[in-house]
Amino acid sequence: MAIFVYAENTNGKYKKAALEAVSYAKSIADKTGDTVTAITINATDSSDLLYTQGANLVMKIDNDLLKSFSAKAYAEALSQTTNGNIIVLPHSTMAASIAPMLAIQKNYSLVTNAIETPESTSPFQVKRKVFSGKGYMLAKADAQGVVVTVAQNSFGVKSNAVAGTEENATVNISSNDTQVLAHEEASGKLDLKEAEIVVSAGRGMKGPENWGMIENLAQVLGAATACSKPVSDIGWRPHTEHVGQTGKAISPNLYIAIGISGAIQHLAGVNSSKTIVVINNDPEAPFFKSADYGIVGDAFQIVPALTEKIKALKG
Repeated sequence: MAIFVYAENTNGKYKKAALEAVSYAKSIADKTGDTVTAITINATDSSDLLYTQGANLVMKIDNDLLKSFSAKAYAEALSQTTNGNIIVLPHSTMAASIAPMLAIQKNYSLVTNAIETPESTSPFQVKRKVFSGKGYMLAKADAQGVVVTVAQNSFGVKSNAVAGTEENATVNISSNDTQVLAHEEASGKLDLKEAEIVVSAGRGMKGPENWGMIENLAQVLGAATACSKPVSDIGWRPHTEHVGQTGKAISPNLYIAIGISGAIQHLAGVNSSKTIVVINNDPEAPFFKSADYGIVGDAFQIVPALTEKIKALKG
């Protein structure tokens, strides 16, 4: 039997989260003695990338009705092409909206934000994040099958190359299921949830006209940019950059917070970051209690100096 995994892509290119999900599926297959089948939708990248992570078979769905993302349509496509008891998806914004619909269609259990290979597969039991990443629990799936999403940047991309094969798959999708009512494109060059480094700023920046130095620092570091909820609410930055409890939950290797006080709602979305650096002129800012490194001072002096120093180090 195969462990199925959805390999998500952006504009045809496989996302890091897709490779992580395939690696995760491979870890389950190694435990159960099964194979890994990856499902792709309108991907143009080479399937070799998925073979490298352990996919024995890549089933390619090419369908014009799926050119624009619709959670309902994508769930239907995956439902038609998966016949195993374990289906793995990344916990990206899009895939996380597909997963519950797919679980309903298959009448499977749903487990989100898994961070480790399951402790057992019969029954399926796995460690997952809870309470906005502040705690963990052992989730048990009671249905005949399970749809599981993998928390991004938790399991990692692990090479486990196999000699894979590729085949085309056909699905029947209703045009009524592909209607998109609203769509907002992220302005950044990097996918915020996949970025390994994130530079974020808040109201301490005093206005949108000062965001140039945040973008400059991000560019030098190869980072994505983010912001606090108040900043997106007042229109300084797009809502796609909002991280926090009511925004995007991220887990980069490095999170730099500039001019953000560190309210509990913001921390809930970033506390899975491996290293947190806080720059704030208020020594009593709550964020310092959660920081690995903190700088008390004027961001308008510190950030440009930091950017120039990094440029010099990079030669």
